[in-house]
Amino acid sequence: MRADAQRNRERILTCALDLFAARGPGVSMEDIARAAGLGIGTLYRHFPDRRALVEEIAADALRGLGAEIRRLSAQELPRWDVLTQVAAYCTGQPLALIKSVGDDGLAPPERAPLQDEVDGLLRGLAEQAQREGTVRRDISPADVVEILSTAVCRPGARPDDPVTRVMLDGLRATADA
Repeated sequence: MRADAQRNRERILTCALDLFAARGPGVSMEDIARAAGLGIGTLYRHFPDRRALVEEIAADALRGLGAEIRRLSAQELPRWDVLTQVAAYCTGQPLALIKSVGDDGLAPPERAPLQDEVDGLLRGLAEQAQREGTVRRDISPADVVEILSTAVCRPGARPDDPVTRVMLDGLRATADA
């Protein structure tokens, strides 16, 4: 891809992500093109429809999340601390947008391996935290991933908001558990 075309593509993705974060998934393709300083034809040459654009954002976010989980997991920290740092990282990602698009059952097959990889990394982290004794053992690692997803894959999720705090508190092992 030519350098100017690559810059245009990156500008489209950045502006789309900013607009989706600010105004929700209903942002028009015209608004995205305008924010990127490009014509609508340029946007459609890169992304034939909204779904293709959101899927590119989803793939980028999942690749970034996988890399962040691996980076944090490599640190010599208690697994609970790694888990909460992953949750905090997730709140800054477009996961609510990705989840809303995937809920219609039409996610492309290319996304499945990325999602499976991230879910596997999270399940592994949950298992480590359970062995360490910092995450409850009365739920499965898959349930831990589902609870984390519910906490952080929603509009307005923040590391310190009440929903995220309560869900994380519910995952944490207690002395009497």
